[in-house]
Amino acid sequence: MRVIRSAPGPVVETPDGPKLCFCSNDYLGLAADPRVAEAIRSGVDRWGAGAASSRLVAGNTAAHAELEERLAEFAGTEAAVLFPTGFQASLGALTALTDEGDIVLSDELNHASLVDGCRLSRARVLVFRHLDAEHLEQRLRESAGPGLRLIVTDAVFSMDGDIAPLAEICRLADRHGAHVLLDEAHALGVLGPGGRGLAASLGLGERVALRAFTFGKALGVSGAAVACDSSAARLLASRARSLLYTTAPPPHLCEALLAALSLAEAADARRERLGANVARFRELAAAAGIPLGNSSTPIQPVPVGDARRVMRVSESLWDSGVFVQGIRPPTVPAGTSRLRVTLTAAHEPEHIGRLVAALSAALDRTEAR
Repeated sequence: MRVIRSAPGPVVETPDGPKLCFCSNDYLGLAADPRVAEAIRSGVDRWGAGAASSRLVAGNTAAHAELEERLAEFAGTEAAVLFPTGFQASLGALTALTDEGDIVLSDELNHASLVDGCRLSRARVLVFRHLDAEHLEQRLRESAGPGLRLIVTDAVFSMDGDIAPLAEICRLADRHGAHVLLDEAHALGVLGPGGRGLAASLGLGERVALRAFTFGKALGVSGAAVACDSSAARLLASRARSLLYTTAPPPHLCEALLAALSLAEAADARRERLGANVARFRELAAAAGIPLGNSSTPIQPVPVGDARRVMRVSESLWDSGVFVQGIRPPTVPAGTSRLRVTLTAAHEPEHIGRLVAALSAALDRTEAR
């Protein structure tokens, strides 16, 4: 694990000197925003350091309640249920809302938290090929029966940056009497009006039963919530073990999230700059002959293939002053190792130019042997 000695940003301090950072999920540059930091400071002054209890005992403060109300308003849902982390939100939703006799249909490249949630649920799990709506429909036909059927997918996939065919998924859900759980982790703050995510960008918010929002990416803080109707929220609050049996998120983080959410909602200029940075990177990389994945989002995978080589490329970039992590098995399947380049609104055009030059040189230096 690399050690960072400064706040998040396009340039970070490390024991080996300053590095241009292109592997952070801080898409809007809010992690070090002074307004978010000030919200934390004032929250600590009011609430102290921690909640000191689970929410069902004595840890449910007015800050938690206000954040849930604000998130429901933001998502356009009846309710939202706060979790300490995105991983816990996935586990909580899938284990609390499904039971024996139910069916979960999961995209094969879903995030590990969704995969583990499927495994821990008592439902039967059917995996469909990545982004393959035709295979999903086949699975839906195979699973016809009296139980709940829940289609689970990322909105933006964390390792490839590609986007779920949500309109087709919702159409199939309607046709076959299924429901949809959409993980908006990498879409929140980035896609849709006010950064409300993929479902909002397509006008499909009312057709998605459950939307999981993670706050450690574009909002720059931590935590997560599931936005849903009030009946699902009551089930989560009474059955989600990853909510019931853990200490509540610190109230000062709720204060920070209220500030970050408002900033992200009003961040159209940052989203425009982020889109321009993605386009610039893809244009310069193509001109340099650098292979890219099929992504229009801030997640830009550079396929390498061999696990050893991808780590050599990452080390070469580090030595050149550029921080991009190599991604290898078991995070991705064998033979698909890649550099996971991520762009943010805080990157300057010259940063992207330096990245492409360093990346081209590193790939040349580490030709497959």
